[in-house]
Amino acid sequence: MASASVTREKNTIHGFTEIDITEPRRLIKEHFEKEGEKLSFTAYIVTCLAQVIKKHPQLNSFIRGKRLVMLDDVTVSVLIEREVAGEKVPEPIGIKQAQIKTFRQIHNEIREAKKQQSDKIGSLSDQTWIRHIPSFLLKTFIRMADKNIKMAKRYGKVAVTAVGMFSEEAVWFIPHGSATVLITVGSISNKIIELDGNLLSREHLCITASFDHDIVDGAPASRFMNQFTATIKSGKLLQTE
Repeated sequence: MASASVTREKNTIHGFTEIDITEPRRLIKEHFEKEGEKLSFTAYIVTCLAQVIKKHPQLNSFIRGKRLVMLDDVTVSVLIEREVAGEKVPEPIGIKQAQIKTFRQIHNEIREAKKQQSDKIGSLSDQTWIRHIPSFLLKTFIRMADKNIKMAKRYGKVAVTAVGMFSEEAVWFIPHGSATVLITVGSISNKIIELDGNLLSREHLCITASFDHDIVDGAPASRFMNQFTATIKSGKLLQTE
């Protein structure tokens, strides 16, 4: 609740799109049939995001006071689900220097984080102490952390959250978060499209892209989204070596 309250203070704009992911999904399926290994689609989204953010460095930033702070490395915050004390709970991890990592490296990092077991929330990020902060101070702490350079370098100002990828219908989600760029993965649905004069069934991913409007205007957001969607659609970054 405290996090949502702080998020409401931001000027956020949202964009909704559907991306044809038939090619990357085909490559993932072929790898599974050949190697018996299920590749992380979330890791693929993170890989594409990091590479495109590298080409749009102005989006890898945040406002501290009256100054725009630009981050040199792309750290992508990823919300993953893991088991804590026998229950499935979401917890963020920061994929540091994501712009120089391959899909395989990011895939392995996410998988290892999910495997870690603990009986305390926050242990993945060494922040179990946060649960001891009184609720009336938590909002102030979150607001301060949002402007903290050390926290920005650790968790990044670019984020991915996979809410729910599988549904018979197209479903988008409107998130809350403090990232300058937040990608929320929705459902995957089949759509019949016309391609080269033929009607084909293609898989489409629903994505919500949210931007801090104090930093990102509509035009740069549109240019970013055009490149981001094309990168995902191509499947070229889906390397398993």
